[in-house]
Amino acid sequence: MGKLKDKIIWITGASSGIGEALAYELSKQGAKLILSARRADELERVREKCLDPSGVHILALDLADSAAIPAIAQKGIGIFGHVDILVNNGGISQRALIKDTQLDVDRRVMEVNYFGTVALTKAVLPSMIARKSGHMVVVTSAVGIVTTRFRSGYAASKHALHGFFDTLRIEHYEDNIDVTIILPGFIQTSITMHALMGDGRPQMKMDDVTKEGMPVDKCARLMARAIAARKEEVYVSGAKEKLAIYLKRFVPTLFSKMIRNAKVT
Repeated sequence: MGKLKDKIIWITGASSGIGEALAYELSKQGAKLILSARRADELERVREKCLDPSGVHILALDLADSAAIPAIAQKGIGIFGHVDILVNNGGISQRALIKDTQLDVDRRVMEVNYFGTVALTKAVLPSMIARKSGHMVVVTSAVGIVTTRFRSGYAASKHALHGFFDTLRIEHYEDNIDVTIILPGFIQTSITMHALMGDGRPQMKMDDVTKEGMPVDKCARLMARAIAARKEEVYVSGAKEKLAIYLKRFVPTLFSKMIRNAKVT
């Protein structure tokens, strides 16, 4: 079954979308899983659909409640005795122009996407340092490098994750802790249905680019391959998103002109 067989992998945001698809893929590869999200009933649904439900445990977790995360992390570590790989996948999105977005919405996006992820990572990190073994995976977004209109808060939270996890990789190299940053592009999930509008209400519609994106099961397969190979940074996206990333890095002025004229909703 490969390098992930019998690895203990904790996935956040596992009740839907990329996290759910990744749970199915990793279960097929023989991993032992801890699945977390806010909705325990949905986690149970995912667990039952995994190839080997007996090797899957659920642990409800709200990334918006940073204060509760350290205690939950200890419960997670205690399920199997340690965690080999932590996949920080949970998060929320946002769709509104900057001028129309209330500051509380920016704070909420940062609390879930950045502070919640950082809190869980810091809570699990000491156990990995003690074992001199571990792998931190964070699912950011192509928006962590490039962005378009309507995504200011979401883009900011993803950029912040890049800074944090790039630093973690440097600081804990000698502790044998690897860091993989995964940047999905447009993936066919329901995340945009729940994206926050300027007043904090969910958008309740799917973006056109999401409808036309990569199938989520393909995304999960590519992610699992990257995790097994312990890659540092991987773009899991279509050709357009990859091109945008390379243009941003190597021809930024051209990229700025193109993105101003892009019709992305």
